[in-house]
Amino acid sequence: MNDRFQSLVSGAVLAVVIGWVLHIGKEVFVPIIFGALVVYVIVGLTRLLGRIPVIGRILPPRIRSALSVVVIACGLVAIANLILANKDSVLALAPQYQESLLAVIQRGAVFLHIETEPTWTTLRQDLVARISVQPLIGSMVASVSAIAVTVIVVLLYASFLLIEQRSFDAKIAALSSDPRIVARVRQVTSDINSRIGAYLALKTFLSILLGLTSWIVMAFMGLEFAAFWAVVIALLNYVPYIGSFLGVLFPVTMAIVQFANPNDVLAVFLPLTALQFLIGNFLDPYVMGNSLNLSPFAILVSLAAWSALWGIPGAFLAVPITAIMAIVFSEFAGTRPIAVLLSRDGRL
Repeated sequence: MNDRFQSLVSGAVLAVVIGWVLHIGKEVFVPIIFGALVVYVIVGLTRLLGRIPVIGRILPPRIRSALSVVVIACGLVAIANLILANKDSVLALAPQYQESLLAVIQRGAVFLHIETEPTWTTLRQDLVARISVQPLIGSMVASVSAIAVTVIVVLLYASFLLIEQRSFDAKIAALSSDPRIVARVRQVTSDINSRIGAYLALKTFLSILLGLTSWIVMAFMGLEFAAFWAVVIALLNYVPYIGSFLGVLFPVTMAIVQFANPNDVLAVFLPLTALQFLIGNFLDPYVMGNSLNLSPFAILVSLAAWSALWGIPGAFLAVPITAIMAIVFSEFAGTRPIAVLLSRDGRL
């Protein structure tokens, strides 16, 4: 009993120390992990190209890998160009958005009988002094510039990881002279690669599908910057639970500011909510259950924990990191109960 309590205390102290190191070192760890995930996507796309009958026979593996890198790089460049192209338009329309926001607040105040028309004039002057959209947009533009620098660092890490991949199997073989240990490490590595690769492939497909269908809805309704919001919705789909909420909140807020008619706002809100509901309640559980075998509660807890440690990047990385932890924990007798608790059905 005393040994078990001592092990528990030691484990708790170790977890606190690791959490503290991860928190203070997030500027270093986050780009590395994102770089590893980019490599997973590149390898997955390379395998997909190999399964295509004509391309798989004609193109050798190195050419398919280079083609995958080009496709992903072109996608990132297209997203960057989309953001930069919309930046000037957003800044130019900022005063108009501010006026629209104040008008919405005025209509809401009159509807709720909080403020009458005569007293609203004084209140509006006070709100104009307090609410300013342009500084907020300026800070968002600065954040976009910081993200662009981070993307460059991530791609640099991914490039070197792709180079290291060629000698990874030889490194595993040289880890130990015991064949059983080498085989066990290879099994764990293969399990991680297959699960994370399958998750990222399916999740990316669902994100593209959600972004495309959301763009059709927003473009049909004439929502401004529909392509940009579609990209945001696709990216937020990688964040469990909260991403679905924000994926509706952001474009609907834009619709409230842009449209004066509540029916137009509902015409944006209802289809986007229906799309999030269908994917979130029918397709996403299949991805989480079959490829990762993670408990929904464990995903929610990991989302809160990694968001507290690393902020927004932690929200995107929570699911892959938790899946890797569950796989590694399942290989050791002392941590296997934790892996069981993290799993969806208790089977590892």
